[in-house]
Amino acid sequence: MRRWRKSVRVVLDTNVLISALISSSGPPGQLLSAVKRGDLTLVTSEYQLEELRNVLGRERLRSYIRPEEAQDLIDNLETIGSLISDLPECGLSPDPADNPILATAIAGKADLIVSGDKADMLALGYVDDIQIVPPASAMAKLGRVSD
Repeated sequence: MRRWRKSVRVVLDTNVLISALISSSGPPGQLLSAVKRGDLTLVTSEYQLEELRNVLGRERLRSYIRPEEAQDLIDNLETIGSLISDLPECGLSPDPADNPILATAIAGKADLIVSGDKADMLALGYVDDIQIVPPASAMAKLGRVSD
């Protein structure tokens, strides 16, 4: 049996969480499954959960994600995630909406930020020595170890 290395703290950007719900078989879905199994520690914040609630409530996503799935994800993240409540000021991204996600990673001492946002998040590369990578690269970087 294979499993993810324990104790890796990751921030999954909101776009990665949405992608994981749309397709559980791709890298975003595999990362979320690893979080749900407890093989990775998810670092999140109330800001991100609120952003996720807003995005999941959009009409255009309803044909891809059922409201029950959306609510289940939010409930699970509140339960299994390491919830960071005190976010530092952060102005590192050209997109102000990304800064609270970066602040979550900094405050939560994340090892990795996973995002699909090429224009802003991925373009940064690093924030406070925390690498920002796309989902497929995260899978490769985290690797798998045998029991």
